[in-house]
Amino acid sequence: MPDVSPILIEDIVRQEAHVLRPGEITDYDPLLDFIGEARFVLLGGASHGTHEFYRERAQITKRLIREKGFSAVAVEADFPDAYRLNRYVCGSGEDTDAVEAMGGFKRFPAWMWRNADVLDFIGWLRSHNDGLKEEVPKAGFYGLDLYSLHTSMEVVLRYLDKIDPAGAKRARARYACFDHFGEDAQAYGYAAGLGIAESCEEEVVSQLVEMHDRAAELAHRDGRVAADDFFFAEQNARLVKNAEQYYRTMYRSDVSSWNLRDLHMMETLVALEHHRTLMNEKAKIVVWEHNSHLGDARATEMGRRHEWNVGQLTRQRYGSDAVSIGFTTFEGTVTAASDWGGAAERKFVRPALPGSYESLFHDVGIDRFLVLMPKGSPANAALKSPLLERAIGVIYRPETERQSHYFHASLAGQFDAVIHIDETRAVEPLERSVEWEAGEVMETFPTGV
Repeated sequence: MPDVSPILIEDIVRQEAHVLRPGEITDYDPLLDFIGEARFVLLGGASHGTHEFYRERAQITKRLIREKGFSAVAVEADFPDAYRLNRYVCGSGEDTDAVEAMGGFKRFPAWMWRNADVLDFIGWLRSHNDGLKEEVPKAGFYGLDLYSLHTSMEVVLRYLDKIDPAGAKRARARYACFDHFGEDAQAYGYAAGLGIAESCEEEVVSQLVEMHDRAAELAHRDGRVAADDFFFAEQNARLVKNAEQYYRTMYRSDVSSWNLRDLHMMETLVALEHHRTLMNEKAKIVVWEHNSHLGDARATEMGRRHEWNVGQLTRQRYGSDAVSIGFTTFEGTVTAASDWGGAAERKFVRPALPGSYESLFHDVGIDRFLVLMPKGSPANAALKSPLLERAIGVIYRPETERQSHYFHASLAGQFDAVIHIDETRAVEPLERSVEWEAGEVMETFPTGV
């Protein structure tokens, strides 16, 4: 239970809230002042399918790029797919438009990045970069995730085929270790994890070590172009190494596989900072991920299970140089699937449960607001005690709402600020399924949770 009564918490939040008005350009002035000179801004989201979360992250990011010199956006997406978008927004890819550049996002859940809001942002980013002077670094778009095991192996081989055929031959021989499993990374992980098949750990580690040892030779052949190409290839080799370990452990321990995934995303973020710094700029990076990855795990049930996440690791490494912002909603609609690999559906988000932060914010009576929670502030004190918090991933099962989508957390311990939008709507996929078009029938609401 909270140390402060819910009614008093509501009063404090109401007093501390900065009201947000749709389309008002000055809405985020207090947030930008609060961010100050921080070099990492983590923008969360309570779901992977809410239009307002994508739109507001984009609006904040645009201002950070224009006004505070941020030059990279790192997202919860597969590295090679996002890098194709990076090439497009920097004007160096072969794709003719943004929709074509988003063509790499084929793996479930494609709507996470193939949606109307991301398309709008990518169009803005390309236009922004096109307007920069030649000597000014262009703002990039990068993925942090590790699910692209086989695609990343192909990237490494294509890179080496072009510049080092002998190195490509060695890499091909190492990666052949996976051939028995085709492109089924989970089948490899199951067999290797249980000792049914030999692990490919030694091979993938050897490949990454060789590329790292040859960095000076491979990365400096032709200035920035060669450095960018090598960075892309080396990160994919690192991804292969980490993904091999991830798939091998996922059948043995949920905690271990979660920690490996978030550690990989953090390693990629650190490598991106280093790469952008080497390009003679002050690396300032915006991160877009789910609240569960960006809200400090130590302030949640995750921490008690010995799980960590990007939010915790970023705070531990960069301290006050990182600012983390969470998002919440009370009700509305969301794009999500009913099962892994299922079709994108437009589902109703049930009104938040009593005793949750979302319900408390609803009772504040302000449709949209920002609350800053610096240490020592009234808002920090009021929102420190644990309450329920909702998390909707790519799957939403309202019939098991409490068990599937709520956990206890200290909001002020997770984030430095929170944005609440009381009623939200589903993000629009570029390819709308029949299920999405039909939406969910109101009568399917459960009578109880």
